[in-house]
Amino acid sequence: MKICNIVIDQKDQLGIVLDHHIIHIRKALEVLPCEGIPQTVSEFIEVGAESTIRIASYLQTLRTTSDQPYVFEEEECHFGPVVTHPSKIICVGLNYRRHADETGAAYPEVPILFNKFNNTLTGHLKDIAIPNVTEELDYEVELAVVIGKKAKNVSEDHALDYVLGYTIANDLSARDLQMRTPQWLLGKTCDDFSPIGPYLVTADEVGDPQSLALQTTVNNELRQDSNTSDMIFNCKEIISYISKHFTLEPGDMILTGTPEGVVLGQPEDKRNYLKPGDVVTVEIEKLGALTNTFIEEK
Repeated sequence: MKICNIVIDQKDQLGIVLDHHIIHIRKALEVLPCEGIPQTVSEFIEVGAESTIRIASYLQTLRTTSDQPYVFEEEECHFGPVVTHPSKIICVGLNYRRHADETGAAYPEVPILFNKFNNTLTGHLKDIAIPNVTEELDYEVELAVVIGKKAKNVSEDHALDYVLGYTIANDLSARDLQMRTPQWLLGKTCDDFSPIGPYLVTADEVGDPQSLALQTTVNNELRQDSNTSDMIFNCKEIISYISKHFTLEPGDMILTGTPEGVVLGQPEDKRNYLKPGDVVTVEIEKLGALTNTFIEEK
């Protein structure tokens, strides 16, 4: 199942992508009431895997033709971040071989972890203001794992059983702030530095997360072009490793690293960091494409 977060009157509401349309669940329930159907992404995550069963059954009873008041075109929707209130946003650094190569870094022996906060979350097609405190804003396409049930001390063999689904993230990074100290936090946590979405695709539809193509374009110029098979630590290794140190909760997100092609990986005299007016699209196979326009901070 492919879900999204539609924002109407500043309220988050659940949408289901079906046949290139989006079913607005709350509006559908006004026409055809049904008990136990999640109406927001947060409720969808809270209910867990049972959500897909309930909604799939409900959709079978619902007319989904384009003339219905609860059926929207994507162009009509305002997308919020597809996960709205994660208790944790955990990121993995230097997790692609060719990205480590381009930056001259050694391959890590264990996953390099850092975190982001909810202030960084924003959605598809949202403008992002480049903070005045940076002159070196970089893009990073990343596969984001969304946890579906509590995970503590799980084995690698069973780690993917705890995944609700996957989405696309752009781990925006102010390199001058990131490298100012040994801790990367400052360069990673400015407002709107984690656009995610537009969809959350459930794990059953994605299959193997280690065989997905990833791309980034800036103003339609291809910058990143790789595959999740180049990860140093794969998704099940990352989930297992984290869960042995602290508990993962439903809705937690893990950003699994970025491949080669970032601005930082270019020779210094060829580094063209993001500037106002740039349009960045990050895309992952089976998950869609996430686009944001960058503007000047007021």
